[in-house]
Amino acid sequence: MVYLTFDDGPVEGLTPWVLDTLMHYGVKATFFCVGENIERNGHIYKRILEEGHQVGNHTYNHIKGWKTHTPDYLANVEKCEVLVNTKLFRPPYGRIKKSQFRKLVQDYKVIFWDVLTYDYDKLVSPETCLDNSIRYTRPGSIIVFHDNVKAQKNLKFALPQYIEHFLKLNYKFAIL
Repeated sequence: MVYLTFDDGPVEGLTPWVLDTLMHYGVKATFFCVGENIERNGHIYKRILEEGHQVGNHTYNHIKGWKTHTPDYLANVEKCEVLVNTKLFRPPYGRIKKSQFRKLVQDYKVIFWDVLTYDYDKLVSPETCLDNSIRYTRPGSIIVFHDNVKAQKNLKFALPQYIEHFLKLNYKFAIL
């Protein structure tokens, strides 16, 4: 069992492509959504839910916790919560202050990852993105891809091949 996750969406073009790809392989995933992207692309967000995927909170504006006062950060999380109505939370960049974490774990299951694909990094080739993602995945891994424009080139190359690789090894893909 592995847990495929996507951060930063929903966005036009790329999130529908991800959903089509997941549907093609019969795979479910968890989408950590940014509130303002949900407001811009409500029809895509609705599709995520209709197709049986899980959603999580990724703040309203994808803000950097370590650069934001705790009360302001928590308010931003709550603003997104109104839209997603879930108790799963992933901090953007995987970094927050200890004070923010202590408050958030009182109400949320804070989800990080053990496999970062670096699909968003322009210095990482599509092949390296795929190879490293496969190399570091273990049973129970939480893998993070990104459904944002920066990740498009690597994501479109790596995601289908990643899924195929692990399906051939009889892995199951589950939601968190």
